[in-house]
Amino acid sequence: MKKIMIICALFVTSTSFAQKFELGAKAGVNISNFTGHSSWQNAKTNTLVGFHAGGFVSFFLGDVFAIQPEVLFSSQGAKYQDATHDENLKINYINVPVMLKFRTTGGFYVEAGPQVGFKISESSTSIDSLGKSTDLSVAGGLGFHSKMGLGIGARYTAGLSKVGNFKPSNGINPDFKNGVIQISLFYTLFNNRK
Repeated sequence: MKKIMIICALFVTSTSFAQKFELGAKAGVNISNFTGHSSWQNAKTNTLVGFHAGGFVSFFLGDVFAIQPEVLFSSQGAKYQDATHDENLKINYINVPVMLKFRTTGGFYVEAGPQVGFKISESSTSIDSLGKSTDLSVAGGLGFHSKMGLGIGARYTAGLSKVGNFKPSNGINPDFKNGVIQISLFYTLFNNRK
């Protein structure tokens, strides 16, 4: 009898806890560029296509609000072009956004929140030490989350901190920031969309 009571208590506890959060995985495409570099002479940047992937947890605050911390690998940067050559300036980050979500009963949501990024690698043949080790930004987005757990979202992340970690040279000033559009597909466990 005690074993049955313990099993019932564990089931009730785990069920009530599962109703307060969702676990999820997401992946998608990044469309990124450097912003705020109007002082670059004889050079320009274009958008670079990369990707992101990772996981998240949504903690519910009532029926319509949730806080969603995420951990994402993100490949971003820009295509650089000057008079003599062009190349992809790519920086790979582990990004940790913490989003506040407002959810509707129809499955749509809007979100906003801060993000900190930690550089794990970079790719550049013309600039040594292209990016700083950390990147601060703010993000906002919208999306749709179905009852079965599948969802799609779009988010724009605007950099707040300077990305460049080099001395100005050849008309290139390091005072530029990240700008990233993310389009994601995601799936959640426990499917507690309100």
